[in-house]
Amino acid sequence: MARFVFITGGVVSSLGKGLASAALGALLQARGFTVRLRKLDPYLNVDPGTMSPFEHGEVFVTDDGAETDLDLGHYERFTGVAARRTDSISSGRVYQNVLEKERRGDYLGKTIQVIPHVTNEIKDFIRIGEDEVDFMLCEIGGTVGDIEGLPFFEAIRQFAQEKPRGQSVFMHLTLLPWIAASGELKTKPTQHSVKELRSIGIAPDILVCRSERPIPQKEREKLALFCSVRPDSVIPAYDLKSIYEAPLAYHREGLDQAVLDAFGISPAPRPNLARWDDVYDRIYSAEGEVRVAIVGKYTQLEDAYKSIAEALTHGGMANRVKVRAEWIDAEIFEREDPSPHLEGFHAILVPGGFGERGTEGKINAARFARERKIPYLGICLGMQMAVVEAARNLANMPKAGSQEFDHEAGHGASARFEPVIFHLKQWIKDNETVARSVLDDKGGTMRLGSYDATLKEGSKVAEVYDRTAIHERHRHRYEVDIKYRKQLEEAGLCFSGLSPDGRLPEIVEVTDHPWFIGVQFHPELKSKPFDPHPLFKDFVRAAKEVSRLV
Repeated sequence: MARFVFITGGVVSSLGKGLASAALGALLQARGFTVRLRKLDPYLNVDPGTMSPFEHGEVFVTDDGAETDLDLGHYERFTGVAARRTDSISSGRVYQNVLEKERRGDYLGKTIQVIPHVTNEIKDFIRIGEDEVDFMLCEIGGTVGDIEGLPFFEAIRQFAQEKPRGQSVFMHLTLLPWIAASGELKTKPTQHSVKELRSIGIAPDILVCRSERPIPQKEREKLALFCSVRPDSVIPAYDLKSIYEAPLAYHREGLDQAVLDAFGISPAPRPNLARWDDVYDRIYSAEGEVRVAIVGKYTQLEDAYKSIAEALTHGGMANRVKVRAEWIDAEIFEREDPSPHLEGFHAILVPGGFGERGTEGKINAARFARERKIPYLGICLGMQMAVVEAARNLANMPKAGSQEFDHEAGHGASARFEPVIFHLKQWIKDNETVARSVLDDKGGTMRLGSYDATLKEGSKVAEVYDRTAIHERHRHRYEVDIKYRKQLEEAGLCFSGLSPDGRLPEIVEVTDHPWFIGVQFHPELKSKPFDPHPLFKDFVRAAKEVSRLV
């Protein structure tokens, strides 16, 4: 039966609970334990799927088709454990489940209340799969004191009480601010945060303290005294140059040992940190640099493309180069020639997105990469815009476009576009037909999760993957129309990957280009520092080749 670690936050948000949780999971793995990580978010959205990237950052998609918080991406990248639908829940999902049960009559006419019905639903979620691993790490979103988080804090308090003594540990992450005027690190915000946590019945066993300055021993002892934790359970968390230093940094500060001590696991298995030593070496032993332009819609918030940024880093590590990713707003290329902005880059990546804004700029970026023979990787919408560009400029289809931007496309002379990209109405999932309509709710109605694809023998992608059968994660509701395949292939755009039934284009590539690939799926979601995704690994290799020629 699993031991449970509940990770909470205080003082301010964005301190790095997700990274701390992921690093702890990696350290426990290094000691031979199996782990699973979960995220409990207090917001009322059912999931992040309909939230703006500017509001919430990237949506991370699991193999089984769940749209989840980006922290699940950190969990996967650090542990290699594939996240599942049961690893992410929100207040919205909890209340939806409770109300559905109430409507069915499952509560037998009882009055439905936060306690016990909502808290029981949260506890039931935490218990899922508890017999599968040695440690279950559960991160609670937000900070202590947030009104919407109270049911979750109450639920984990009850959960720990109901489990045998010593089976649950609470880890609290806080901030120690530096006051420049007085030249001091202040512990009072952490003391107040712990006081707030204790007022709702939770006493932290471990304090993780974010600080931009070294924490003196006397301050650690003061925190231990006033927060009722052991001195060696006050763990500093300093700023790092790379997030992939976190496992080694937390190990040096004793986080994994503090957790094992809290559970009374002694003697503790010795850690094997060779994987993370190698990752560290690859990060700081780069033998060159490549510049990659990311031409996207949400460039004002890098978290909107978090997995892409990390996958590029992984590709750089595999090639022993530093990848300098530079974010360029696609809208710029709708009013300006992209050449002055893209000259000097060794590769161009156009990521996914929704809506028409910036799409003409993405098309112009794809054309620049195709004509200048610069390595190009188009992901989801980035692939679709590369197809539109090829249709317009290679296949003599000047009105080529997408139904996403004109729902009347293809219906008479008044239509703005001839749709080479159409709304996906049905597809096969687990041998069953899934049907969708333009009028469906937006949430959870896309083609989500892992799907198989068959690669063309002798194609560039078959060479990159070194196989012809792959499975990748999807998140889209528009698709390249297969009926244009012959016309586009005659113009030089190869359909090198298809769904097993041959109906849905998954990958395209330009035949007379050294490296020009567009994929309908999201390869970045499966990349890890110790196991880079083949596409990103080879994309950076191609960029490295270009950098040597400059």
